[in-house]
Amino acid sequence: MRLLKISDNSQQKKVTFLQIGKLTDKVADKTLGQLEREGLFVFPEAVKNAEDLSREQIILQSVNDSYCTSNVMGFIGYGDERLVIESRFCKKEDYFFRYLLDKVLDFPNIVDLDSEANLDNRLFNFLLFLFPHYLKAAMRKGLFKKYIRRGYNDGNVNGTINIARHIEKNTPFLGKVAYSQREFSYDNYLTELVRHTIEFIKRKPYGKNILTKVKDEVNLIVGATTKYELYEQQKIINQNKKNTIRHAYFKEYLALQRLCLLILRHQKHNIGTGSKEMYGILFDGAWLWEEYINSLVKDMFYHPMNKGGKGAQRLFSGNIGLIYPDFIGRDSKSRIIADAKYKPIDNIGNCDYLQVLAYMFRFDAKCGYYFYPESSDSADLKLWMNRGMTYEENVIPRDDICITKHGLKIPVDALNYEEFVKKMKNCEQTFINTISS
Repeated sequence: MRLLKISDNSQQKKVTFLQIGKLTDKVADKTLGQLEREGLFVFPEAVKNAEDLSREQIILQSVNDSYCTSNVMGFIGYGDERLVIESRFCKKEDYFFRYLLDKVLDFPNIVDLDSEANLDNRLFNFLLFLFPHYLKAAMRKGLFKKYIRRGYNDGNVNGTINIARHIEKNTPFLGKVAYSQREFSYDNYLTELVRHTIEFIKRKPYGKNILTKVKDEVNLIVGATTKYELYEQQKIINQNKKNTIRHAYFKEYLALQRLCLLILRHQKHNIGTGSKEMYGILFDGAWLWEEYINSLVKDMFYHPMNKGGKGAQRLFSGNIGLIYPDFIGRDSKSRIIADAKYKPIDNIGNCDYLQVLAYMFRFDAKCGYYFYPESSDSADLKLWMNRGMTYEENVIPRDDICITKHGLKIPVDALNYEEFVKKMKNCEQTFINTISS
């Protein structure tokens, strides 16, 4: 196996990628939307609604003699070639990425995610660990119902008579008729697919730990799929491959369907073994960072969510100018606007400034923040807004409008994950205390 590890938000010479040339050709200069259609699993699914990450974003962009990475982290495989995109705070092991997953997605701490012994199994475990998140999101819409056609053979004819099956089963005639009818049922090809995935995860040594968080949802699926049979798994897989969910209202079920298919289609062999198709999983680092920051500051800030359509704001009257500031301070007397940026401090500028200033103007805020991850002990950078013009040679900084780049220190010298978590707790407290003061 040929493996290359690179970091997010970095630049690498193209010669570095020669060892995984075939995979690079499949990935380079392609958008997330294109890669998703070719088999990669992108988290979160509602990527098309994100501001920091879009389906048009390129995860490996060609710039002269180099390739540049973006906010995306994850694993990609093609044949015997593997590409791992780690967080830029990874030294030996990517504790920071693991910590984000623990905090945001409550990943079970039961499998060693740091081991390189089998990268494909590690990728497969990520798919399993994501299952509760997608099941819970889909089940918020209720159990999925679908019209299906069921066959019967009795005396209560109520549907279309099946002549061939009637002759086969009811010769000589004994008072029964073979017929079929359309029924609106919870027990359909999609809920059966979810049930097969649940039963597969249950058989894993750590399966019960994974499903504990969605115990109620699992019980609903099990109760609805009364016709479940293990031997019909391949039939159910084929039905779901042919009948993907298309209605926009059930987009969460589409994501769940895709995940279940990925899990079940790779259960009988290692994911990627001998595969001529590209496969893998990519995580939106910007989304993970924003949700992680929310877990720290939610008592001080409102958190509009563009992916969920919650807390939408408007710039102008007449319901014009839809905006989703990352964070709006709860204190109405001294309002603060904050933006979570999964970028190095030097990459925060230009359009980022204009966006936050527009939000500050909209909400009468004199103070703005950028929350970003920082590996050094750099002090906060305060930016005071100017007044005046160069034409009149009277440019001076204001003393009432300020944007601060406030970094959260990420430990990079931890010897193990437990030590990293302890250091992160201290860094988080320092980060919060500065905002509070």
